[in-house]
Amino acid sequence: MTWARGGRADGSVLTGVVMDGMLHPRDGLGSAATAGAPVPLADLAPLPPVVPGKFIGLWNNYKAAAEKGGQAHPTHPLWFLKADTSLAGPEAEVTLPDSAGRVIFEGELGIVIGQTCKNAATEAEAEAAILGYTCVNDITSLDVLNADPSFAQWTRAKSFDGFGVIGPVIATGLDWRALVVKVLVDGRERQSYEASDMILTPPQIVQLLSQDMTLNPGDVIACGTSLGARPVKAGQRVEVVIDGIGSLGVTLVAPA
Repeated sequence: MTWARGGRADGSVLTGVVMDGMLHPRDGLGSAATAGAPVPLADLAPLPPVVPGKFIGLWNNYKAAAEKGGQAHPTHPLWFLKADTSLAGPEAEVTLPDSAGRVIFEGELGIVIGQTCKNAATEAEAEAAILGYTCVNDITSLDVLNADPSFAQWTRAKSFDGFGVIGPVIATGLDWRALVVKVLVDGRERQSYEASDMILTPPQIVQLLSQDMTLNPGDVIACGTSLGARPVKAGQRVEVVIDGIGSLGVTLVAPA
């Protein structure tokens, strides 16, 4: 099953299940209750499939990248938050502010929480709280991140408007171990890695984060990136592609 959100010409927004080129509206994300007649996807503007209350990102969660960087494998998620105003969806134009300096893409697998999870006692309990998975482009300003040697500015570097791209849908019932995360820049493959190379798995991530904070329905957790993330510039198109979820493309633009 795949979940999506779309905007109508009258400004209303629908959340529902995608089937046969139609969006079947539901009362809310994960709900079985219908909320109107199906609408052709072609009649809807694509939106981020969820508006997360918390947008959490992970650092150093892939073995290949950790080994290349000489980093130890974490036993607890090394996490940061992205501002809610960083959210962007499929086919958005993302402005690269002059103050951001050098900017990189980071293609990632995103976990979407489906039910409240607090102090999960087991990985199985944590896994039951996962609704599904989505694509994430965790755009990051390298210059801002490293601007002050006394303090790595993770949240600021990752929270410019549009720097948190998710979509195009939330897919349920996937085996995350079988997924491959790819990034194309202007149609050329620049990043490709297997999700099975994660250090902390999605159930482990959710269980451990639930010890730090209550995870609520709609929260998104970006599982971190691996080798291949690199700088991009205005004028380029960046797509995160995960078979089973889809292609999440945005265009990078200069400030007006």
